Amino acid sequence: MRAIVTGGAGFIGSHVVDALVARGDEVVVLDDLSNGKRENVTSGVTLVVADIRDEEAVGKAFADLRPEACLHLAAQADVRVSVLRPVFDAEVNVLGTIRLLEAAREHESRIVFASTGGAIYGECEEPATEESVRAPLSPYGASKLAGEEYLATYNRLYGSGHTALRFGNVYGPRQDPHGEAGVVAIFLGRLARDEVPHIFGDGTQQRDYVFVGDVARVVLAALDRSAGVFNVGTGVATSVLDLFEECRNAVGADVEAIFDPPRLGELQRSVLDTGLAQRELGFRAETSFADGISMTWESIRAEGEVGQGAN
Repeated sequence: MRAIVTGGAGFIGSHVVDALVARGDEVVVLDDLSNGKRENVTSGVTLVVADIRDEEAVGKAFADLRPEACLHLAAQADVRVSVLRPVFDAEVNVLGTIRLLEAAREHESRIVFASTGGAIYGECEEPATEESVRAPLSPYGASKLAGEEYLATYNRLYGSGHTALRFGNVYGPRQDPHGEAGVVAIFLGRLARDEVPHIFGDGTQQRDYVFVGDVARVVLAALDRSAGVFNVGTGVATSVLDLFEECRNAVGADVEAIFDPPRLGELQRSVLDTGLAQRELGFRAETSFADGISMTWESIRAEGEVGQGAN
């Protein structure tokens, strides 16, 4: 298969690229490198440095490759940035997605769109299904939901067969442990540098943490399925306190976290029902939480981010 991967130099996107290459597909990465890294792009893969909002660059990438599929993982993914800069968030996540939809329509390419579970469903007392009430609490969640609706509209209008995947909290190797990354990378990054991790609130907040290798598998599985919306997670709610304990165990660190005031608008519980993805895509999260944390820690160790006190 010929495939374009937007955001393919980033965390999730680079793992998707690796999975495509491993099965012999021809891949072009489209990434502006605002968050992605050149070194994340595997050897032999063409990297086009461009913004998905750039009509000329997107059009040229599609015209040159004539892809059968576009795996769309480029995004403005920081919730706090979306609150501070909602116009920028919408430009990237909505207008950028429309740009890709138009290019895909011209070349009859299918899109698999990386969406979000927690930011779309809001608070989840029970595991959210794809039919649960969608109640975004941030412009980021609203922009991702808008992207999904554009995909569905193009499917109805043109019979395109695009698919949206609503991810849980994805973690694993290559996630940035600096700045506003996922909490797993932040905890392990701080422990690696002999710094004290901070927990916002009392740590009882729960999330559905899913390993990036499992996510890459389901993205490829979605290529063989017609249009739909699917949750991608584990169906297991893990508290921040339990996550921190697992990170401490992996590192072998004896340190207590600092508790800070809770952040405004933060969800207390987000967990996904993945039954539909199991039935339709054959997806099941295979990586245990302990193994996933251990593999993430080993990747940080290998990158030399370890301080004197970490084992």
